[in-house]
Amino acid sequence: MCENGFLSERKGQQSGMPESNEHIRDAAQTDSSHAGMRLDQVAAALFPDYSRARLQKWIRSGELTVDGEVAKPTRRMDGVEILRLDATAERQATVQPQDIPLNILHADEDLIIINKPAGLVVHPAAGNPDGTLQNALLNFDEKLAVLPRSGIVHRLDKDTSGVMVVARSLRAHTSLVEQLQSRKMSRVYRAVAKGNIVAGGTVDAPIGRHPRDRKRMAVVRSGKPAVSHYRVLQHFNGATYVEVSLESGRTHQIRVHMAHIGHPLAGDPVYGRSLKMKRSYPASLVEAVRSFPRQALHARKLSLQHPGRLQAVEYRAPLPEDFEQLLAALEQCSQ
Repeated sequence: MCENGFLSERKGQQSGMPESNEHIRDAAQTDSSHAGMRLDQVAAALFPDYSRARLQKWIRSGELTVDGEVAKPTRRMDGVEILRLDATAERQATVQPQDIPLNILHADEDLIIINKPAGLVVHPAAGNPDGTLQNALLNFDEKLAVLPRSGIVHRLDKDTSGVMVVARSLRAHTSLVEQLQSRKMSRVYRAVAKGNIVAGGTVDAPIGRHPRDRKRMAVVRSGKPAVSHYRVLQHFNGATYVEVSLESGRTHQIRVHMAHIGHPLAGDPVYGRSLKMKRSYPASLVEAVRSFPRQALHARKLSLQHPGRLQAVEYRAPLPEDFEQLLAALEQCSQ
């Protein structure tokens, strides 16, 4: 028997929440609307909890069959077939769990919302083999090992603080990646920028690798499209507190765009310079501003469609103490 195109028999665990190295069992039936379509296209439509790349792998390995037979991803459907999925969700790269404290704002079967502190690298890379957010997530939930990068679908720079979303199921991972690619996920940041920004605006400038310094990003003609919108929250002497929202998510995007318009972020060691302070300011306040140890950038708000509940949700991360202290010092300098 079938209901809404899906076979009523659904064995095994809940869809999208596989145990490490355990089977996922599911089945669905094609109909006339799928006639002439490729198998991998139809599989992506009938098993939306999983990415197309993952489904293609399962088709090639014979873990996703057509009427009980192994088929190629390019096979054309007649619209009367039964697709059966009997697959293993394998563990990903060998990143080890580490007992690193996490500030978890929300957690459910699909999502983990993290308030990332400044100084925490998101995932292992050259120079940071461990001690990362990914290590901490695997310690929090070992089942994340079956997901690409343990469920991490976007990143914040090491010294940027704030809210991040982590997928906790295959369903959520597929949904979040799609939302990021289609710009359905909204990300809003708070920042302190150098100079007096008179009014809000938009920076629409492509970002790519710096032509001479490959460790930096820059606005370059050959870069990828990048759009940032900013608005003024408060003016200080020598600095402006701004809110920035992104349409894209390029590496160092806000830092590069604000520097591009002549207003680099306070404390930015790569794209910024020290804020100019009047000699009449108390030395303690000048030091508080100039010694800010990182780029003054905080991911304040994240809006998305919940992959399980299919409704709009919003998560916020409060400003960290060092950011609050910077704002207080700037306000005192501006009185």
